[in-house]
Amino acid sequence: MTRRKREWHPNAYFHVVMRGNNRQSIYQTQEDQQELMRAIEYTYDKYHFTLLAYCFMTNHFHLLIRSEYVDLSKVMARINRRYTDYYAKRYGHVGRIYQKRYFSKEVDGPQAILAVSSYIHRNPIETFVPMVANLEAYPYSSFPYYANEAKVPPRFLKTDLVATFLPNPFEKTNQAYCLYCLTYKQQDIEEDQEDE
Repeated sequence: MTRRKREWHPNAYFHVVMRGNNRQSIYQTQEDQQELMRAIEYTYDKYHFTLLAYCFMTNHFHLLIRSEYVDLSKVMARINRRYTDYYAKRYGHVGRIYQKRYFSKEVDGPQAILAVSSYIHRNPIETFVPMVANLEAYPYSSFPYYANEAKVPPRFLKTDLVATFLPNPFEKTNQAYCLYCLTYKQQDIEEDQEDE
């Protein structure tokens, strides 16, 4: 059976999830998570794209991404190949490290962007045992760049859009967006990991 071609629209944002094979940890150390960031930066140098949110967990990562100029599948293939090569070399791993193709779903409209970005940012505190007491302290997420505007974000991260979608009575600021993330648990929008 052939796999269905993925949808891609140059002006659309997509929620992308890449999960470790058998849900095993593939980002075991700080160095691994830093290498994933380097893989994203390396890919950005070839294919410009925009992220509104990201979060790297131990066995998966989330991106809220828009790729205007090249099909998203090329962006993800480059990120995943770069990290897989690093992982295989570092750990002497043979075979695939990812469960299957990445999950992607178009995020349709401002309220959906707000919900998905908040869902992504809340990942470290939504685990069985929260990974941090304070989301700002989790270094493998874009949340600290929203919480502290003095921090210089990576070139691909756009932090001036999501807050404009906040409902009243919230102010349209990143500080208010962080409060929104901390106050409202989003409906479980975790992906159905079926092959697409």
